[in-house]
Amino acid sequence: MGELRGTHVPVLLERCLELLAPALGRGGRTVHVDATLGLAGHAEAVLQAHPDTVLVGLDRDTEALAHARVRLARFADRIHLEHAVYDELPEVLDRLGYSTVDGVLFDLGVSSLQLDAPDRGFAYAQDAPLDMRMDQTRGVTAEEVVNTYAHPDLARVLRVYGEEKFAGRIASAIIRERERGRITSSARLAELIRDSIPAPARRTGGHPAKRTFQALRIEVNRELAALEAALPAALDRLSVGGRLVVLSYHSLEDRLTKQALADRVRSTGPIDLPVELPGSEPTFRLLSRGAELPGEGEVEANPRAASVRLRAAERIDPQARRQGRTDRERYRRRVKGMHQPGTGTATGSASDPGRGPGETTDEEGEGT
Repeated sequence: MGELRGTHVPVLLERCLELLAPALGRGGRTVHVDATLGLAGHAEAVLQAHPDTVLVGLDRDTEALAHARVRLARFADRIHLEHAVYDELPEVLDRLGYSTVDGVLFDLGVSSLQLDAPDRGFAYAQDAPLDMRMDQTRGVTAEEVVNTYAHPDLARVLRVYGEEKFAGRIASAIIRERERGRITSSARLAELIRDSIPAPARRTGGHPAKRTFQALRIEVNRELAALEAALPAALDRLSVGGRLVVLSYHSLEDRLTKQALADRVRSTGPIDLPVELPGSEPTFRLLSRGAELPGEGEVEANPRAASVRLRAAERIDPQARRQGRTDRERYRRRVKGMHQPGTGTATGSASDPGRGPGETTDEEGEGT
């Protein structure tokens, strides 16, 4: 395995522990899933804080798993470390015999190990082979994407996954260059990208290759497709009172997370019915007010936390919630009355008249 390459400072560690504590510390044996184990900084802190918690750690990177296994060796009797992508979570839990879990953490994006290892090809500031696979045992490399994708497909990847407004120009430059010879170097690719972007645009927004390298990494590792499948699967496996925490590092990840949670925290029943239909009640409540951002101290201690966005939610019991729905039922009657001739307007929220007193939105939750 060799010495650990790079440094690892867990992002928003104290806040993650605070959010997970009510679920993992409620007595008896609890199960926590770290869906992106990495170098196990978050996992180690969870195991230290909760002596009765069993950890299921997933990672597609075999090098990261090897380091995590050494780091967590003293907890060997209550850890399961699995070589898997997070969208394989249901299969892993079935194999281990866990029908439900109490906590789930996703710390998305590229890990410190991958970013700091020059030979992995993730960093545009260092010359390396164009690999970018988080799991180096399988899958296509960034070199294959750059040298084989047609112009429309390459431009789409850069535009959608990198939100790169010069995607077409960059794709054209790549096509021209590979006609002269195969592109194999991250430094050469970064140079091509820089030369494709107009000088005024290069002066702002950080390194000109940042968005393209992000897009290629996402394409190579199928990150968004895996996340889109993994989030609902993780939510489905949480027990009542169980909690999910997601750390995202760009808008695409955060958008998928926000949508997955929104689908669970809102009622699906018609608003004009006097009672909540069975099966239409919200099954989760938000624990954060929108997306929580890192504080100045966090960013100063760990610059890689600068772009993080945290969202969290807790599974609730719809049966118990139904017993306290008097306010909502009254609100539904008021809304229904609005549609009757000769009635006045409802007295709901002035800023969101379509929302009842008992409903949550993206702006409600425990907060900090």
